[in-house]
Amino acid sequence: MSVSSDYEDEIVLITGGAGCVGSNLSRELAEMNAEKVIILDNLSSAYRWNIPKYENIEFIEGDILNDEVLKRVFKEKPDYVFHLAAHFANQNSVDNPEKDLMVNGIGILKVLQYAQLTGVKRFIYSSSGCGVYGLDSKMPFKEHDISIKLHTPYQVTKLLGELYTNYFYNLYGLPIVNARFFNLFGPGEVPGKYRNVIPNFFYWAMTGNPLPITGDGSETRDWTYVTDIVRGILAMGIEEEAIGEAINLGSGKDNRVIDMANTVNELTGNEMGIKYAPRRNWDAKTKLISSIEKARDLINYKPKMKFKNGLKSTYSWFAENWGNIEKSAEFDIKTDVKLVNRKYEMDSGEDISCSKV
Repeated sequence: MSVSSDYEDEIVLITGGAGCVGSNLSRELAEMNAEKVIILDNLSSAYRWNIPKYENIEFIEGDILNDEVLKRVFKEKPDYVFHLAAHFANQNSVDNPEKDLMVNGIGILKVLQYAQLTGVKRFIYSSSGCGVYGLDSKMPFKEHDISIKLHTPYQVTKLLGELYTNYFYNLYGLPIVNARFFNLFGPGEVPGKYRNVIPNFFYWAMTGNPLPITGDGSETRDWTYVTDIVRGILAMGIEEEAIGEAINLGSGKDNRVIDMANTVNELTGNEMGIKYAPRRNWDAKTKLISSIEKARDLINYKPKMKFKNGLKSTYSWFAENWGNIEKSAEFDIKTDVKLVNRKYEMDSGEDISCSKV
């Protein structure tokens, strides 16, 4: 589906827009000649240098929990809202459950209230395929088969977000779509504490350290390249049949963690290899794969990026932006190197299970 002209001359708000999905989405919208792309981000886990530089992109530093900030951005009367802001992710939510509830619960409620009052054309919520499908769900995960057998506050609040969007759709008729992301990766995601495994692995490899795997490496994940995610949510914004639906955005394929780690070491020339550690108690899914049949049917979603090519592209981005990445990565390299050589925990919270927006 071509969406290139549908966002022309429109005003788009992206909460959490300085992150991986947001930076790629805002660039795409700017090049589609959107009238204005408003990025709202408190920079708690993102960086100014990662925001694309276009005349029709406006960055506002602020928090979705702040009513004055929300009044400011919704005064612009956005036509579309892509709600990507979140407290990420599993280990972080275990360590900080109250903050997780505030950001992922109260935060989305506030944004939905303003979206409903201003009459947006579409509200797209970044849910989590790794979150709402609990241990009772059968694989490949299908949208109707969610589970409340959950293991982290992040899973709880991501499901809560879907319940709130559905409430606003059912009561007020707010046109919402719940986009369930699966293990997204790609250019724009900076490594650091509580971040995803792929950017963290590139960081460790490029600093000459072994890659820590929790488990035996045979675990699989449905890694999905960020531009495929962006195409999917852009289509959700214009396809009428998507309204009120929850839709998986994954690759529909699973890849082994050990193969990913070996590819990262190969691309970076890292000779330090791999180290193993016990799996964390909340990380109970040894295999993860999505069904993308509904996405194909409703929004003509067809992921294009092959996994290894996506890793190559991500490495190219790391190499091109290494100066900024090295300064921004939320690691104490001297301390963490000692820890990674001793045990996996290394206070990184590195998330193999889910995906950051």
